[in-house]
Amino acid sequence: MSGSSNHFDLLIIGSGPAGFTAAIYGTRGGLKTGLLGGAAPGGQLLNTTEIENFPGFETPVNGPDLMIHMLNQAKRLGTEVFQEDAVKVDFKASPFAVTGSSARIYTARAVIAATGARARWLGLPSEKKYLGKGVSGCATCDGFFYRGKEVCVVGGGDTAAEDALFLTKFASRVYLVHRRDQLRANFRLQEKLKAHPKIEIIYDSTPEEMLGDARLTSVKIKNVKTGAARELIVTGAFIAIGHTPETAIFEGRLKLDEAGYILTDGHTKTSLPGVFAAGDVMDRYYKQAVVAAGSGCMAAMEAEKYLENSK
Repeated sequence: MSGSSNHFDLLIIGSGPAGFTAAIYGTRGGLKTGLLGGAAPGGQLLNTTEIENFPGFETPVNGPDLMIHMLNQAKRLGTEVFQEDAVKVDFKASPFAVTGSSARIYTARAVIAATGARARWLGLPSEKKYLGKGVSGCATCDGFFYRGKEVCVVGGGDTAAEDALFLTKFASRVYLVHRRDQLRANFRLQEKLKAHPKIEIIYDSTPEEMLGDARLTSVKIKNVKTGAARELIVTGAFIAIGHTPETAIFEGRLKLDEAGYILTDGHTKTSLPGVFAAGDVMDRYYKQAVVAAGSGCMAAMEAEKYLENSK
């Protein structure tokens, strides 16, 4: 088994900042490291045009460019990167087995799950058209670019409320659009929203269409009770209706929380010795590239220690 080209000391599933950082640390730690990165390695940052808050870049870096740097760094250090998805895992015994979309089976003594979490979108064709051109799923990432502009946030939970409040630091006006007649955000956040002079809450409404030319210029919304239409003149639309962790292949194999995120010990150890988790797949709160990268480092270091102790 150890002589197989498909066998690794450490196998990483996922190719965002968490996965690539884990690969970098794994190979530098002397581990034979493999990474299943999907057809287009890079994760959610492939959809991000400019990143200003990732350390080390004096000027904004394009999301896909950042991921190419990480990919090339991991490969230069010796990581074997496979452009296919993991479709099945077998964690019953070590070495663990992971089946790729090509039906190829990879085995490893330790595995890091770094499959991420995808932002939930409204499903409008025009939403996809303006993704990265005014439509965003991350206010913390992109809010800075809307200084002095009018923007809207779609959603009614804690995330939407926090995003709306955060955006008031930059935007001149923030519309919070929610499909129901009351918000789901906690009471304290609702009080802050209602008291803020820059925020207008629009209840019982949903976006119908994103409008613009090269970039977003407005959002057409519809009142679900009256059918009345309204056009919000905004250059930014932040979709804050939650995230879905990519954990389907781990169901029944690792302990997940009620929302589907992988449960860890407070660091990166999962419910199964030898299997670790890093990045958005286990992070319900931050959803930041630099946080994901940090947890990838932690997971690789813990995997290395586990392998040393299990010889």
